[in-house]
Amino acid sequence: MTTERPCPLCGKSTDSTLFADARVESDRLGEFAYASRKLPEYMHLRLLLCGTCDLVYANPVPDRSELQTSYEAAAYDSQVEAEFAAKTYASQVRSFSQQLVDHVGALDIGAGDGAFCEQLLSLGFTNVVGLEPSSAPIAVAKPIVRDCLRQEMFTNGQFSAGQFSLVTCFQTIEHVPEPLEVCREAVRLLKPGGALCVVGHNRRSFSCRVLGRKSPIFDIEHLQLFSPKSMRRLLTEAGLRNIVVKPILNCYPVSYWAKLFPFPATMKQMVIRGLGITRIGKIPLIVPAGNLVAWGFR
Repeated sequence: MTTERPCPLCGKSTDSTLFADARVESDRLGEFAYASRKLPEYMHLRLLLCGTCDLVYANPVPDRSELQTSYEAAAYDSQVEAEFAAKTYASQVRSFSQQLVDHVGALDIGAGDGAFCEQLLSLGFTNVVGLEPSSAPIAVAKPIVRDCLRQEMFTNGQFSAGQFSLVTCFQTIEHVPEPLEVCREAVRLLKPGGALCVVGHNRRSFSCRVLGRKSPIFDIEHLQLFSPKSMRRLLTEAGLRNIVVKPILNCYPVSYWAKLFPFPATMKQMVIRGLGITRIGKIPLIVPAGNLVAWGFR
């Protein structure tokens, strides 16, 4: 089942034009289709561009129950990469954490195996909660964060208003069918002086312009793709102030960057196999991969 929708940011459809026709081969969608940091399939839904918001968004999209089923069953094999990502995100939160009202209550939406929840604990946050719809990453979570994790989708009304000092949503905002509703609910959960921090793909980044639709950001999971303009609008419309939107550098092992790069299929298999048996594949490499970090305060 699919659902038609207008731009999920401004609610208009009259100012949208075709960005790209759907590119989907159902027989190639396996257990990792809805997994994090997977081998790219270079497939995506039909994409429109909103002339008002500068947002690229999928229309139609799978209905919520289908998405929930797909994420619940998704496989997981990226613990190493999750650790690297969590450290990168922690460095961003650290840069503004002293401006928060306090460090009591933190919610991570799309928590995976809890790698960032562990970082939150190390930053001094208490009452940490991580929501993750997939069972596979939770099954391999470290004992230190297992009690923080709940296998749930983020929905309205799960938590009390003003319960958290920090809500984070890293590489998840592209996956939800109603990103503005998610951010507005996140703001409702914040204490006055609390912050929402989001990381997402920048469709106007240099890497995306070079790779085009061979960029891994064009993916069957991604229901919208942001730019600096649309990301700022998202946080503004959600009711935040003192908003910061900026590029973020990512650090991952060389083997992971090879996994993302659009080599021909046979060559990619050889490169990944070769890096897997050498030390080179484990070397951390910082790359401007075309992501945005944004935060704002209630």
